[in-house]
Amino acid sequence: MSRFFRQLGDSDSDTEESDEELLISGDEDVGPSRQPPKPTNKPSGMSRFLRTAGSDSSSDSDASSDEDESSDDDVKHNKSDEDESEDDDIKRVVKSSKDKRLDEIEATGKIMDNALKINDWVVISAEFDKLLRLVQRQGHSAEPIPPFFIKTLLRLETSLYAAIAKEKEAKKKMNAMNARALNSMKQKIRKTSKEYEKEVQQYQNPVESTGTRSRKIKKPTASDSGEEDADADDRFTTIGKGGRAMQFTADAIFKTLKIVNEARGKKNTDRGEQIRILEKLLEVAVTSYQRIRVLLALVSSRFDYNSSVANYMPIELWLAAQLEVDQLISIVASDTSYVVEENTEDYDELLERSPTTEPDNIVRIRGSIISFVDRLDDEFTKSLQNIDPHGTEYIDRLKDEKVLYRTICRAQAYYERSKQPEALGRVVMRRLEHIYSKPDAVVNALESSLTASDILPSVTLASSSRTTGLIHSLCIYLYRVDNTLLRTRAVLSHIYHYALHNDFYTARDMLLMSHLQESIHSADVATQILYNRTVVQLGLCAFRCGLIKEAQVTLQDIFATQRVKELLAQGIHQQRYQTQLTPEQERAERSRQLPFHMHINTELLEAAFLVSSMLVEIPLMASIESEEQKRKMISKPFRRLLDFADRQVFTGPPESTRDHIMQASRALQDGEWEKCRDLIQGIKIWSLMPEVASVKEMLAKRIQEQGLRTYLFTYAAYYSTLSLSLLSRTFSLPLRTVTSMISKMIWNEELTASLDQSSGVVIFHRVEHSRSQQLSQLLSEKISTMVEQSEKALDTKLGGTSGWGDRGDTKGEKRGEQAQERRGNRTRGSLRGGIRGRGSRFAQGLGNQMADHSSQRAH
Repeated sequence: MSRFFRQLGDSDSDTEESDEELLISGDEDVGPSRQPPKPTNKPSGMSRFLRTAGSDSSSDSDASSDEDESSDDDVKHNKSDEDESEDDDIKRVVKSSKDKRLDEIEATGKIMDNALKINDWVVISAEFDKLLRLVQRQGHSAEPIPPFFIKTLLRLETSLYAAIAKEKEAKKKMNAMNARALNSMKQKIRKTSKEYEKEVQQYQNPVESTGTRSRKIKKPTASDSGEEDADADDRFTTIGKGGRAMQFTADAIFKTLKIVNEARGKKNTDRGEQIRILEKLLEVAVTSYQRIRVLLALVSSRFDYNSSVANYMPIELWLAAQLEVDQLISIVASDTSYVVEENTEDYDELLERSPTTEPDNIVRIRGSIISFVDRLDDEFTKSLQNIDPHGTEYIDRLKDEKVLYRTICRAQAYYERSKQPEALGRVVMRRLEHIYSKPDAVVNALESSLTASDILPSVTLASSSRTTGLIHSLCIYLYRVDNTLLRTRAVLSHIYHYALHNDFYTARDMLLMSHLQESIHSADVATQILYNRTVVQLGLCAFRCGLIKEAQVTLQDIFATQRVKELLAQGIHQQRYQTQLTPEQERAERSRQLPFHMHINTELLEAAFLVSSMLVEIPLMASIESEEQKRKMISKPFRRLLDFADRQVFTGPPESTRDHIMQASRALQDGEWEKCRDLIQGIKIWSLMPEVASVKEMLAKRIQEQGLRTYLFTYAAYYSTLSLSLLSRTFSLPLRTVTSMISKMIWNEELTASLDQSSGVVIFHRVEHSRSQQLSQLLSEKISTMVEQSEKALDTKLGGTSGWGDRGDTKGEKRGEQAQERRGNRTRGSLRGGIRGRGSRFAQGLGNQMADHSSQRAH
């Protein structure tokens, strides 16, 4: 006890003594009849013995006061005795082990609530593990799960998804430790929710589970009361806006439907209650018109349930909406007298309509099935964007694509029968987007889901017999549509499919004839992403077919931007290279990301590009003689990596894909083509490419050929003649192949030599240019480069007035192409190691426009 309270107790005892003396001196008879003072809770300086004896008599109280004065000093120095007296005064409460566990569970929950307020997920994760241990201990004791745990679990799940959504939109990210704890909590919550799924449902729906709970407790009165509550609920009537009662009968469907539609979108509207009302209306609907009207409102209400743009629609609601869209399509497809259209004449929505009351015996109902199909597809994509792609939940969600694909095909069949060309074009495009980038096995699995459908579109895999024929039929229909966007996306999807099936020349010719590279920069972002994916797939197709130069040229420009993932919509751009995005821009960019199963493997893409660059650059570097020509390069990214590898003092064994390719490039420069082949074939990423064995065999052959070219460029100055059979044995190539390659190099003026087939040797001619000749050659190359750049600028300026989607086949552009062809024929062999002829035009068409496109995206 503090000094203040001890002094206060002493003063109280002194005042009591003075009062007693006054009373005794005034009237001695009053003293014995005086009641003893009531004990107070305030701490005092009296000992325990004196406090208990103070209620016997007034004489005892006097004695106690005297004794208190005498022992006041002892109390001040004996605080331990005082503490013992206070502990004895506190009432001891004995709790059972069950109550102690419940108190501990509630205390843990309060700690988690406090941590939620400051967004401390490290503490939440630790306390949640502790909470799980306590609940498991509760289960081992054969005790029910406490409701507080289920309540905490639900609150944690809501806070978790809110924190994840907030983290995606936030500029400043949380620290790494907190982020790891947040991700671990996501897995823990998901696992725990599945484990206690039954208890969560009982907690959320207590009315439905009343009977089961009463059976567990074995109290018959509880079950009786549950039945009475259910009967009482049946006596209630649902009240709408303004206190009007809603009647769930066939006659009052349209009135109730009007009340629901009027309340839709308002601030205090209970969306869940609206869905339940519409489900009851669907149960009592009798005619087709009533069912169509209710289904249109019900599907719209399900889509309105989740108004947040960041979060995806709950899977249960999505599945329910998909079934209702299927039901709606079945009704309008089976009865052709009912048509759902976006633009109809005004009609009274409170009256029943039938084909007999309409002029042309067709009931036209205002609505849009294609908008429902679009929304279903968009919500499916959004859910795949937000689900962890490395978990089983992603696989389970991906299985719903078969159901969605069947709904899209049923909608296509309905629009073919009702002859609505605009909506039919949109639904065909949706169907095409689900199959154009998938292998044949997946397309066959999706098409197999149509066997259970009662209505089928005109074009199916069974009628086309091949996936290429199915894609071709769908694209041919979209080519005839008036919508420019659909035509462009159909062309790109068609090209992508051909490239996926290794038909390079068809895909290349379609891309060149479409002239999309001239106007794609003015298209929308989604179409630009599809264009980038198509070009990249075309480069991979060229690589698989062994067309190394075409593959290098096609992939060159997209790798030069150093933003491959962003251009392919497979990742957000790194902010250290550019200015920071606003939250709205970052949110829009995240919404454009492709689902994980549609990604093109960027590591495989980089391996194909670097190997192609190696096979093109190494012979070119060996053929360069002067220092000025050494500055010329075809692939800057590859040359930059090669220079960095050359500056390394110590080179260990290769670990990554880049290490393998850089060491293989060094071996090819030194003429060790076998070592180069082993390093390239040892890259593990090739296993992800279809037909791995043929690709590795093609790479070995190309390495042998480019090794021969590099050897001839490097050592031609040191030989006067060289045996063809020696070259054939050194590089393990047929003699005919060696002769053909050397003849081609002589014809292209890359090698100053001649063939002596009678003796089987190649004779090298030493032609040393004077200084003036070297300068003249350099000047001519610079002039030709300036002419090409001026013609490109002129073509861009003249073609800038044409809009997106126009072919732009003007006479000036044709003359420019003819001039390029004539110039290419005149200057044959002037650029050593360059790309000529048809491939040159292909490179100019793709590379320049992609560079312009990427620079515009950067700005």
